[in-house]
Amino acid sequence: MNHSHKEEIILTIIGVLIGIIFIIWLSMKNISILIVAPLATMLVIVFNQMSIYNIFLSGNPDSFMFSLANYVLRYFWIFLLGSILANLMEESRATDAIAQTIVNKIGTDRPYNILLAIFLISFILTFGGISLFVAMFAIIPLARVLFQKANISWHLIQIPLWLGICTVTMTVLPGSPSIQNIIPIDYLDTSLTAAFLPSLVASVVCVGFGLWYMGYALKRSQSLGQQFATFATVVETKKVQKELPSFEKSILPLATLIVISFCGSLFGNDFLKKNVIYFALVIAVALCILLFRKSFSSIVGSLNKGASGAVLPIFSTAAAVAFGSIVVKSDGFATIQELLFSLPVPSYVNLGLFTAIMSGITGSSSGALGIVMPNYAEYYLHSGLDKEMIHRIATIGSNILTIVPQSGVFITFIGLTKLTPKTGFKESFITVFVGSLLAEIVVVCWALFVG
Repeated sequence: MNHSHKEEIILTIIGVLIGIIFIIWLSMKNISILIVAPLATMLVIVFNQMSIYNIFLSGNPDSFMFSLANYVLRYFWIFLLGSILANLMEESRATDAIAQTIVNKIGTDRPYNILLAIFLISFILTFGGISLFVAMFAIIPLARVLFQKANISWHLIQIPLWLGICTVTMTVLPGSPSIQNIIPIDYLDTSLTAAFLPSLVASVVCVGFGLWYMGYALKRSQSLGQQFATFATVVETKKVQKELPSFEKSILPLATLIVISFCGSLFGNDFLKKNVIYFALVIAVALCILLFRKSFSSIVGSLNKGASGAVLPIFSTAAAVAFGSIVVKSDGFATIQELLFSLPVPSYVNLGLFTAIMSGITGSSSGALGIVMPNYAEYYLHSGLDKEMIHRIATIGSNILTIVPQSGVFITFIGLTKLTPKTGFKESFITVFVGSLLAEIVVVCWALFVG
């Protein structure tokens, strides 16, 4: 290899690293990802001598705009219907009624139990097959009311929410219907319960850490005198007090959403299993309109507000995913990939590390698995690794770095909670990163020493 070629390779790697650092740094500065993602992509393009026209202006499958549009195409209805449902529940004060019932049962003097309730609701929704995006749209308005009534610092919503929707039910717990747990099946001929025993032990460790960290963070917040308004950037003013609907009436749309999703996922045919969430969301929205129609000053206005609230989150998420798609197609990333595969570590460790890095670059756990499984599943199988362990290690690994500033789910979370990247990142990252890393260590050690 001549000197000039070595310099070219180094420049391509530098371009990838600078692009990633740039998008993380500006995202933390609270600059819109819609601005940051194209700029960071441009850096990768220039350093890797890729075609600016092909990446930004053409519609070919390798372009930035194709990846962005493809994401919007796949998830538009989820974001739209989820946002409308969340807004209808909030405007009708159904979330207030549910929150008041929970507070009456738990009491505001036991804030840890309120955090625990949010975790359990999040866990049940996502283990029932409901998308974490839909879960966020449903849970955050409810949690906001609960936190305000109990005067819990709003930034702590990060821990129970992420612990419930983005750790065990997404990648660790055997039997989870999440897309992350489904992707490896097509390439490994495994099942949702792959590596059952180590996955079960890893789930206990992951949840155990999360519950401990939740208590630790709460005590620290209380010792600092933090209150709900400390991190709530939008301080809610007193609304015109409508009469609260009954708890039974308020919970019905969400309960219907859960039941339809559960039944469709468990008993439906292949078509229904893949699409039941759309039917469930439409029915839940229709129920909200029917049950609370007298509570809305304008149903059309409420629908419009919910629809508008879906636009920024979906396009912001899509822009982050598009950036990751360009990075993984670059020469610099190909070189980084070769270096990772040459590391002198056990193949199981290499698999977990490689998948985690892919997740951090793409900002998506499903995106990482969508690259690793079709391209490298055969490689790891031919290396003599157990297919069920490959399934579980890759799945958990895809979650270790899924919460990064440019991550689509994190951007959506910031948009819904009105926290900032600075106030909403630390606890989010610790909850998912440490919990997933501990789970990964359990499964890797099991694979290496138990078999």
